[in-house]
Amino acid sequence: MKKLILVSSSLFSTAVLAAMPVNQPVGSSFTLSSAPNQRALATALANPAAPFLMVNQEDDDNFRFGIVGPLGIGIEMGDVSDLDDQVEDLEDILDATYVDTAAANTGLAEANEILGDIGDSAYVKTSLSMQVPFMPLIYKTDNNAAFTLDASISAVAKGSLLAGTVSVNGSDELETDTSFYAQTATDLKIGFGYSQAMWQNSHGMLIGGAKANLHDISLGRALVELDDEDVDAGDAISDSISDDAVSSTGVGIDLGAVWVSHYYQVGVTFANINEPEFDGAAVTTNTASDDYGITASDKYVMEMQTTIDAAVSTKGKQVTLGLSYDTNAVKDAVGDEYQWAAASLSYYGDSHFLPGIRIGYRQNIAGTELSYASLGLTMFKRLNIDLAVALDTVEDEDGDELPRGGYFSIGYDTAF
Repeated sequence: MKKLILVSSSLFSTAVLAAMPVNQPVGSSFTLSSAPNQRALATALANPAAPFLMVNQEDDDNFRFGIVGPLGIGIEMGDVSDLDDQVEDLEDILDATYVDTAAANTGLAEANEILGDIGDSAYVKTSLSMQVPFMPLIYKTDNNAAFTLDASISAVAKGSLLAGTVSVNGSDELETDTSFYAQTATDLKIGFGYSQAMWQNSHGMLIGGAKANLHDISLGRALVELDDEDVDAGDAISDSISDDAVSSTGVGIDLGAVWVSHYYQVGVTFANINEPEFDGAAVTTNTASDDYGITASDKYVMEMQTTIDAAVSTKGKQVTLGLSYDTNAVKDAVGDEYQWAAASLSYYGDSHFLPGIRIGYRQNIAGTELSYASLGLTMFKRLNIDLAVALDTVEDEDGDELPRGGYFSIGYDTAF
């Protein structure tokens, strides 16, 4: 189906120029759980208390910072096998010339059968995220306080096929309001954080933290009917998103705490406790979009999400088993629900020549319910490469099994 490929490429080329609130971890955090790991700088971005753990003052060092990245790219697709061929067959049926009503009714039955197979799972979603160079920057004072400056850009683009109704008109032609629905969301985020030791004894230390995240978010939407021969779907969607996208700013407040002992730690994060709201783009709806609950105008609310985490490790944090769980689901800026449960096992040695290695498993227990297996390497204590694949699969046009999602990240930062 050429239109779907064109729509997806148009969405991605539009989205990667800016950024979006990606409701998934970035960098090595995708492999690791959300539990802070002092050996992995990317894990400082989840819990506002975590930056305190990232600087080793025993080495007379008060700073830690990123250098390049992490840069993360992800893709996800709906649970529909051989989607391209099915939609191409549907287009051929809709565009065909029928000699009489009986032939048109046969085409109608075939079209409805395809739409029944597609259901509401036909979509392609791409995401991109990147830290601004040298971010995050963490400075730890000599009196047990840490200040954090963070800046990132990220983007998401989603193209969906909305299965509508098909009918035969008076000229024995098939008509349908089945439509392409495109969404993009971009975000430039700047964060300011503070964390400090609040209390300690011989067994461990309680660390608290707060962070304010300034978001500049742009949201775009477009809707194009499948049988509209007068409209180029890719051009219409790209123009609508680039010309009619709506931008707004807001501040999200995060709070967090971590109890750290020699061999274990537990933490909690409250993200977006003030639930900032952002303006959405308008779109002209039809019957198909109404059936999917798509309204002419909308707003995006960053809902509050609570995450609990725990980890056990060796005293020097060389080996760590980490766990984290989001206690509630929240929607991202294109309406998809996320609630991650994650587990990971990592080894970070003290040698510059032996690589660190980590493996992880995470599942979105809301929305798509996709699960991922991931593997990451840290080389020279600074270069981080992570790869994840979804464990759910679909079939392509050749009958080969493909994972429904994938994620790749690369970044270079200072070592602990």
